[in-house]
Amino acid sequence: MKIPARLQPLVEDGLIDEVLYQLMSGKEATVYVVKSQGNICCAKVYKEAMKRSFKKAAQYQEGRKVKNSRRARAMEKGSSFGRKQLEDAWQNAEVDALFTLSKAGVRVPQPYGCYDGVLLMELVTDDEGNVAPRLNDVSMSSEQALEDHAEMMHYTKLMLCCGLVHGDLSEFNVLVDDYGPVIIDLPQAVNAAANNNAFSMLVRDVRNITQYYSQFAPELSNTLYAEEMWALYEDGNLTPETELSGFFQQDLHEADVDTVLEEIKAAFAEEQARLARINGTTDIEE
Repeated sequence: MKIPARLQPLVEDGLIDEVLYQLMSGKEATVYVVKSQGNICCAKVYKEAMKRSFKKAAQYQEGRKVKNSRRARAMEKGSSFGRKQLEDAWQNAEVDALFTLSKAGVRVPQPYGCYDGVLLMELVTDDEGNVAPRLNDVSMSSEQALEDHAEMMHYTKLMLCCGLVHGDLSEFNVLVDDYGPVIIDLPQAVNAAANNNAFSMLVRDVRNITQYYSQFAPELSNTLYAEEMWALYEDGNLTPETELSGFFQQDLHEADVDTVLEEIKAAFAEEQARLARINGTTDIEE
């Protein structure tokens, strides 16, 4: 096929031998299957910010640290240099997450490197060499659903132990090869400790995955893995070895707003009466 303009520099530099075909085009990138140094792999070409349709990107970038103070200031000001740094940070977040998670035992595509907005990484295939399907295209038995869901909860736990939340996890961001699920698409991964939205994103990630598997194993729909994980994480008790149950005792006591308001009004009236008594006593004494 004709070499896409964004891949031409990598071909000229010898990083890509041949572009075979376009695999998919998503909201933040277009992925090609390429040959690199004799091996078949993926080239993920990130779209420019203006062409990217990923919603609320700023929400995902909250809490990301930039070591270089000049770059951090430029990013805050929104200068052209700063916008370039934001783009680099967006792309590098996935590269860093892939290396970190792969080392931690999470099944993700093996990254090879990121060059000028192009991520070279492993092409996930089945034993016959065919591209692995997405989870949303896979049906399974109840037993298989329970097994794969447990594996996904384990990976999510390992991610949180690394201080990361995927942030956009669903059946569309998981591949399934002959050995089970593989998590993909991580440029929006958030810092669990520094992002105020981390818990809600974790809940959404787990809910999405659980809803899909519960089609085949309905008993999964009553589990609360995200809440269990987060409580352990906040208490400093979440480790890679932690065994999760999927059960969590939620605080079912919700504040009765009307009662609280009545208590506030009563306290205010009592304070006013106290002040009135003090003023009255003072007036008499005077």
